[in-house]
Amino acid sequence: MRVIDHVIAGVGGGTVAGRHGDVFDPNSGAVQARVPLGTSADLDRAIAAAQAVQPAWAATNPQRRARVMFRFKELVEANMDALAHLLSSEHGKVIADSRGDIQRGLEVIEFACGIPHVLKGEYTHGAGPGIDVYSMRLPIGIGAGITPFNFPAMIPMWMFGVAIACGNAFILKPSERDPSVPVRLAELMLEAGAPEGILQVVHGDKEMVDAILDHPAIGAVSFVGSSDIAHHVYRRGVAAGKRVQAMGGAKNHGIVMPDADLDQVVADLSGAAFGSAGERCMALPVVVPVGEATADRLREKLIPAIAALRVGVSTDAEAHYGPVVNAAHKARVEQWIQTGVDEGAELVVDGRGFALQGHEEGFFIGPTLFDRVTPAMSAYREEIFGPVLQIVRAPEFETAVRLPSEHQYGNGVAIFTRNGHAAREFAARVQVGMVGINVPIPVPVAYHSFGGWKRSAFGDVNQHGTEGVRFWTRVKTVTQRWPGGSTLPLQAEDGGPARTHDAFVIPTMG
Repeated sequence: MRVIDHVIAGVGGGTVAGRHGDVFDPNSGAVQARVPLGTSADLDRAIAAAQAVQPAWAATNPQRRARVMFRFKELVEANMDALAHLLSSEHGKVIADSRGDIQRGLEVIEFACGIPHVLKGEYTHGAGPGIDVYSMRLPIGIGAGITPFNFPAMIPMWMFGVAIACGNAFILKPSERDPSVPVRLAELMLEAGAPEGILQVVHGDKEMVDAILDHPAIGAVSFVGSSDIAHHVYRRGVAAGKRVQAMGGAKNHGIVMPDADLDQVVADLSGAAFGSAGERCMALPVVVPVGEATADRLREKLIPAIAALRVGVSTDAEAHYGPVVNAAHKARVEQWIQTGVDEGAELVVDGRGFALQGHEEGFFIGPTLFDRVTPAMSAYREEIFGPVLQIVRAPEFETAVRLPSEHQYGNGVAIFTRNGHAAREFAARVQVGMVGINVPIPVPVAYHSFGGWKRSAFGDVNQHGTEGVRFWTRVKTVTQRWPGGSTLPLQAEDGGPARTHDAFVIPTMG
């Protein structure tokens, strides 16, 4: 059985821990590999390797660090096909979605290639008589990332791309459900020229997570996962004196105004609600049509569109989505469907019991549609994280604004309309961190920042973009004054009397 080992100091870690987890093929249900569930001893070895190389990496000029990021980007692009197939084999998403996963991560790497510009500090000449003030952005030292199963390429690159470009060493703890792509990314970073120990991978479960949160050498931790665990990570990490950003769950709403292009809305919902089997924190699992007539027309169009969705193995180029990640997650999603029925929602399309011929043991769930879901239902309040779309009818615009604003999650929201005033009013008033206007999945581009509100995010600084640079660096401010008329008592190079200008040597750059 294949073992997916740690990457510590540039090589497989020589695993200390005896515990292992199973890595499944979601298409067949079979175990395809095992991954070590590491301990604090494994983390200590990674910390030691990071401490040995990080000071020299931080002292490397930003332009040279950027060149490593350029080479890493080129290597990932050259290996795109192999990485996408590897990702799909463990996660289950179709190859097109896996390519998108990798590409969205690369967009942050592209941003990190411009790190010499965004690391520039501020300067004030003449802040006082003969006094100048300037600031520097310096790396925090060693950072760590704890990433979820649903984006095993994108989210690690969101974190380590900016952190490493800023001069930090980085320790990645990926999901134990699909760890192979994060390991491969670490290998490619070494191939790109990063020193051994600058990007390392340690595998594990809660024991490893807590070891990362408690270790005094780690200065900052970035996390993406469920809200309950995000809250735990934030509290424990902050209590240990760390800088922490912890992104949690979501229940994103799509508001459909009466004037919206319903054909376009249905096409958008087919991808946003069911793509990647709904295993995305920026999925759109709740649609809020405004007015009964809008709701009836939308439902009428959704039913045949859902029937046309093709569920297949991850290598099926015609499939719209593949299996969910494992059997436990399949059971969880199906239980939420039953909960919705028990709570009185109208089950319009039932995806339970779906079986793919020749892959009956795979973790497949058919697309599911509920209507007449209400805010009182737990199936509405909680994140399902599967191919389940819920219709919550709103009588008017004010209710449509209030529903996402009052929900416990505040990650993303979208409004579909041709009315510019309605869109502007909605965007200004809705209490959610990321807003799409006729854009169903409003993930910001890499040079902006990603982050939700309420129980979708704990901490004050968002991911990637200039917010990411702020998170992975700390500011040092220097106030300086040079008294006039002084000379430095240095001997000139020719052995004669020192001249004032002899004290100034221009270092070579590059």
